[in-house]
Amino acid sequence: MRWRALIAALGLATVALAIPPARAQLAPLQDKPFAEHKVVLQLSDNDPKKQGLVLSVASNLMKHYDPDKVAVEIVAFGPGIDLLRPDNANRKLVESLVAQGARVDICLNTVDTIERDTGKRPDYIAAATPVQVGVAQILLLTENGYTLVRP
Repeated sequence: MRWRALIAALGLATVALAIPPARAQLAPLQDKPFAEHKVVLQLSDNDPKKQGLVLSVASNLMKHYDPDKVAVEIVAFGPGIDLLRPDNANRKLVESLVAQGARVDICLNTVDTIERDTGKRPDYIAAATPVQVGVAQILLLTENGYTLVRP
């Protein structure tokens, strides 16, 4: 009986090792142990007004609550990653929010798709945290107590 269990366990381990690991993982949750509020802001539009609204909501949350008391994460995917390009007019505001403790994620699936379609990998600012799948990051956050807001 023990041999059968051992053989079954070895078989499962062999299968697990044969599956290639994901190229990039989800970004870990923010290290904000005193955060009383957790908000994830979805940005999937390249509309400058929508970008401004997302940044305004993030900024207002950081001002309303002590930055240590609120965890704010913006997840940009699809056309929303335009916010994180080096030439975006809102770059300084994004960098300021990150400096205050907010996190801004960029979807690498979108980056890869743009590279595949155009032959050139898009540049994005260093303040952005790369995540493989933006929507999966939103799901992880909501499963861990974050409230999803899509301004």
